[in-house]
Amino acid sequence: MGRKIRIGGSSGFWGDTELAAVQLVRHGNIDYLINDYLAEITMSIMAAMRLRKPETGYATDFVTHVMAPLAREIAEKKIKVVTNAGGVNPLACRDAVMKAAEAAGVKLKVAVVLGDDLMSRSAEMRDAGIVELDSSEVLPKNLVSMNSYLGAVPIARALAEGADVVITGRCVDSALVLGPLMHEFGWKAEDFDKLAMGSLAGHILECGAQCNGGNFTDWHLVPDYDNMGFPIAEVDENGVFTVSKPANTGGLITPATVGEQMLYEIGDPRAYLLPDVSCDFTRVKIEQVAKDVVKVSGAVGRAPTDTYKTSATYPDGFKLTAAFMMGGIDAAKKGRHISDAIVKRVRRMLRERNLGDFREVSIETLGAETTYGPHARHAGSREVVVKIAARHDQKEALTILGREISPMGTGGVPGMTGFFGSGRATPNPVIRLFSCMVPKTMVPVEIDIDGTRIAVDVPSKGGFDPKSLPADSAIAGSVPGGDAVSLPLVSLAYGRSGDKGDSCNIGIIARKPDYLPLIAAQVTEHSVAQYFAHRVKGKVTRWALPGIDGFNFLLRGALGGGGVASLQADPQGKAYAQMLLDMPVKVPAALAKEIDRQRAA
Repeated sequence: MGRKIRIGGSSGFWGDTELAAVQLVRHGNIDYLINDYLAEITMSIMAAMRLRKPETGYATDFVTHVMAPLAREIAEKKIKVVTNAGGVNPLACRDAVMKAAEAAGVKLKVAVVLGDDLMSRSAEMRDAGIVELDSSEVLPKNLVSMNSYLGAVPIARALAEGADVVITGRCVDSALVLGPLMHEFGWKAEDFDKLAMGSLAGHILECGAQCNGGNFTDWHLVPDYDNMGFPIAEVDENGVFTVSKPANTGGLITPATVGEQMLYEIGDPRAYLLPDVSCDFTRVKIEQVAKDVVKVSGAVGRAPTDTYKTSATYPDGFKLTAAFMMGGIDAAKKGRHISDAIVKRVRRMLRERNLGDFREVSIETLGAETTYGPHARHAGSREVVVKIAARHDQKEALTILGREISPMGTGGVPGMTGFFGSGRATPNPVIRLFSCMVPKTMVPVEIDIDGTRIAVDVPSKGGFDPKSLPADSAIAGSVPGGDAVSLPLVSLAYGRSGDKGDSCNIGIIARKPDYLPLIAAQVTEHSVAQYFAHRVKGKVTRWALPGIDGFNFLLRGALGGGGVASLQADPQGKAYAQMLLDMPVKVPAALAKEIDRQRAA
């Protein structure tokens, strides 16, 4: 059988439940516990925190919810812990962990991976001609943070030096799993297929319970959300792994739940580019091998690029978001009418004070399906939440907007009530994302362990060649004839969506292989672009994943700037798959009847 390593994923974001780590440490029989806290939006928040308080800027939950209560059990069970909780201040995180371990009466060897923080070298990067990934804009001068996404090699080196806990700053999420596997199995930098499988295991675990039934399309089939199980990947020396969860926990693990997570927040599935390997997920197989256990195989690896993806953040004015309830007859119309009046009033005030116009205004009537645009069905709702958001270069202008909303409660239309939050809405800085590529040769990496700095030799030659990628798989499509009826896409498929900056990806998986031709013919780049025309400003691209009977779509310019820069109610594209699953598709009448029978059963 060979040796296998069990790795538990206890956190999908900063703010995930504190119950996950306890569950995995006490009931998961794991060798490693990983804790993933970072997203592009999180780095922006942490950078803003560090601006206010230099000793902050890391995920405090890792200290308070993991290490403080569990340090003794982690030490006794010899569980290794790997986390990116360091954020923009990993050394401060290390100091807090050491204090927590000391308070628990245990001694842990804590290593920190350093090198991702390029903030002090931003001028050098600017002089080197580093530009934005999509727009080719020049690196701004007023940066708040600049961090490269490091890989698994320094994590493996820290573990080889005897670390019990490894804390990183910005690294790719999947490296938290790949690093331990490289260390345990001795995988080399050229073992690309193994590195791809290890990275896939990390990608499946990196969002915590999201592969165990969390956010699953068929949510009604998922038992016991209140006791949700968190995922465990059991990986063999060739990289093949199973996904499971501790016994007597809630959740659901099937090829569909894991497949949805595999498609989450990726672009071209033939070239999921990571620092250590370029992954091809198009032929991955996911098989049910027991109740709540699936086996994953088939990822292919190729040489990585010679660059690190790097995310910088910079302040770009201010934004304000306010919300109130509107009730009664024509609630949505009244909400829009009064919102337009508020904005018109404030614009007049801004002109009188020479403050200039808003850079952007967003009014969304939640409950009237504003986010659905032309596909909305419930504009006649008698109860909606109206959200007004705006951006401006000057904080004073948005302060005026915040003051002028509540007066409409007595000087506007009837039914305005339920102002959300405490008091008036207040402006907040907009921290905008700037994504770029930095040569690996410009990013020296080291680990700090017991106060000693050790340089890490990270392969930097790369070798990724886009021309070496296989052609996108051509999946034959078919459109049914005259007896066809329309059903929502959800009748034929599962879906999951997420964000990368201002782009949104939507993964679609056929419920049965027989449904794939119907989806291929009708859910095309063109039809998806048309369906989201009210949101998408850029190109829509589709790729096939025949291994799981699925497709991945990338919608560029879909999120109003994305993250904290966006004024949209869904700035991270989490509901876009839900919208697409409501798209009508034609199916043969006989198949429609069969689907109805299956639903009834």
